[in-house]
Amino acid sequence: MDRVFVCSCFGITEQQVKQHAESGACTPRQIASACKAGTDCGSCVRRIQALLGRGATPRGELVTRPAATATRLDEAA
Repeated sequence: MDRVFVCSCFGITEQQVKQHAESGACTPRQIASACKAGTDCGSCVRRIQALLGRGATPRGELVTRPAATATRLDEAA
């Protein structure tokens, strides 16, 4: 069986992250609470985000929205 490690600091595999996700962990912080992955050096956090389907967009990067959505949000304010 091939083991693809996500977190080398704690020896957490992709399969373990997926199992925690199936058990209800849906954010990197919840994965960290479940198995410590992402709590030491942090280099695996983007990979964990990708496994959770959250992408690996850096926090400071803005998400572009269609003009119609932006207009509706402005009108609601």
